[in-house]
Amino acid sequence: MSLMAMTACELGEKIKSKEISVREAVTASLDAIEERDKDLNCFVTVTAGKALSDADEVQKKIDAGELTGPLAGVPVAIKDNMCTKGVLTTCSSKILSNFVPTYTSFAVEQLEAAGAVMVGKTNMDEFAMGSTTETSYYGITKNPWDTTRVPGGSSGGSAAAVAAEEVPYALGSDTGGSIRQPAGFCGVTGIKPTYGRVSRYGLIAYGSSLDQIGPIAKDVRDTAAVLDIISRYDSKDSTSYANAAEDFSSALTGDVAGLRIGIPTDYLAEGVDPDVRNAILAAAEEFKAKGATVSEFALGMVEYAIPAYYIIASAEASSNLERFDGVKYGYRTAEYRDLHNMYKKTRSEGFGAEVKRRIMLGSFVLSSGYYDAYYVKALKTKALIKKAFDDAFEKYDVILGPVAPTTALKQGESLSDPIKMYLGDIYTVSVNLAGLPGISIPCGSDSAGLPIGLQLLGQTFHEKDILRAAYAYQKDHKYARPAFLSKDGKEGA
Repeated sequence: MSLMAMTACELGEKIKSKEISVREAVTASLDAIEERDKDLNCFVTVTAGKALSDADEVQKKIDAGELTGPLAGVPVAIKDNMCTKGVLTTCSSKILSNFVPTYTSFAVEQLEAAGAVMVGKTNMDEFAMGSTTETSYYGITKNPWDTTRVPGGSSGGSAAAVAAEEVPYALGSDTGGSIRQPAGFCGVTGIKPTYGRVSRYGLIAYGSSLDQIGPIAKDVRDTAAVLDIISRYDSKDSTSYANAAEDFSSALTGDVAGLRIGIPTDYLAEGVDPDVRNAILAAAEEFKAKGATVSEFALGMVEYAIPAYYIIASAEASSNLERFDGVKYGYRTAEYRDLHNMYKKTRSEGFGAEVKRRIMLGSFVLSSGYYDAYYVKALKTKALIKKAFDDAFEKYDVILGPVAPTTALKQGESLSDPIKMYLGDIYTVSVNLAGLPGISIPCGSDSAGLPIGLQLLGQTFHEKDILRAAYAYQKDHKYARPAFLSKDGKEGA
């Protein structure tokens, strides 16, 4: 087995036992990126020199007994919307194509303090606006399971890099499903924590009331280990949860006896691919066999989630992206007449089509005469969606359903039809509106051999419930690897 075929925790154990060095682990990751990324385009920036230098420093601390955690020395990739001091951070946008931050985001700092070694920054939909990783200024990322298909988005680079075994795990961000949906499309595991569980300090904002950082990895154990590290209170984030730190790995018991699981009938209605529906129902039967109680119920409000989400997210985006005007940092147009013309040309040239679309939509719903009709109404709908979930969690510990109505789409299939792309988020956006934790795990494949994602949702700050359920299911299902990995001759190495 190659080093990158291991899970993050398995690789950490090898490093801890001195079977391999940190430099060997990092070199294996960099070699995999060099071999495979020309076909996949998972990375915007690869920090090879820094990674090898950091590897040697981490090795010294491990040898001295200063770093003893399960992920010390393990390579990691970071989504390119998290600031990293001295390393290009672009949000996959032309307007930030020359932006090098002077500070590092809180979540990345926590990983580095635990001995993680960053090998690069991953590709994404521009400013996290998209569900396919096709809106990136740096080109499309391809799905390792089928390179004619998208990896999902917006954390598609992170999910594809893990699936292609370029890195054992990565950080992504989730505004409306941007960790869970690409994890589902790429056959890996991704968790969106409760809003406020992980600090957003240093995360370049898309929708401030919705954004949340989380891990993408091969299995549930790895995601729990990452959450153990990055879930901390941060005084620099006003929405940070005071009791954010917990021992998430302790939830991985493998036992779900007595766990109450609900399946919203709304999630398996018209529009769901039959292969996806069958896989979800088969997983539900497995939970029953393990001692959980499983029943269907009507969640309600599902049809209002997409319009409410895109109104709120676009409104917040129009405000957050106002700062990118060519004055203090980032791209500035080469020729302009005056200040106003410079703003206009910089933003016209620097932003892509999808970002412009959402800025315009956000500006419209916040404008005089439409604020009450759209934005205020969306906020009221958001509160009703949260209440619907609160009512459900009085009866159930975990809600089970699909991550998306289909498996990975063909490239270009939804890019020409934004509404179709937006509707693909129907099962994920309500989780962000309600601030809930959600995890995506693989649960089989469709007739084309593409991975199907199972989504488990919990009440706010009840990550342990969904981790417990996900681990119990996953421990009986061998991690599947894309056929892409056999191309370089290392599948059985």
